Amino acid sequence: MSEFLSWSALPVLLASLVFGYLLGSIPFGLVLTRLAGLGDVRKIGSGNIGATNVLRTGNKALAALTLLLDALKGTAAVLLAGLFGPDYAALAAGLGAFLGHLFPIWIGFKGGKGVATYLGVLLPIAWPGALVFAIAWLGTASLTRYSSLAALVAAVCVPVSLFLLDYIHPAQLFVLLTLLVFFKHRGNIARLIDGSESRIGAKS
Repeated sequence: MSEFLSWSALPVLLASLVFGYLLGSIPFGLVLTRLAGLGDVRKIGSGNIGATNVLRTGNKALAALTLLLDALKGTAAVLLAGLFGPDYAALAAGLGAFLGHLFPIWIGFKGGKGVATYLGVLLPIAWPGALVFAIAWLGTASLTRYSSLAALVAAVCVPVSLFLLDYIHPAQLFVLLTLLVFFKHRGNIARLIDGSESRIGAKS
């Protein structure tokens, strides 16, 4: 896509990236738990602001809502940027939303691990990739009972499938997003290796 190489595209790319970042950096897990009177979710469990840690408050509905909103902020960033700009603006906004969730400016750049937002960005950009993600996640989770491993396997499958399906620019974006998912899951990877990672349904 030649637009990516044009200097005239740079302002649109930067504006889309910043817009996506600001939307993605809304820490829904933290906001919702505080509104529900459950305190600061960063002070329990893993200290993460994502749905998995919100679930440790015992409020399943709140965890589900966090998951949904974390995904939707990625979807909204892509759709809104695509509505008012060219295709590459949507990709830039998706990247921004993902970075915003991982490194939100409002809470010291300490955000979530990005799986829900990853999927939320993926869905409007290349829905077949979202289907691949879901199948890979469910298959791995059912076999191993490790949510983190399922997310990592699914995140690897996505860019591979996008390249095979000829979604070239989305595939390039999701190579980067997958590397960031692995970076944010480095603690989980260490626990998977030493056998101390918690399985789905296990008591924390």
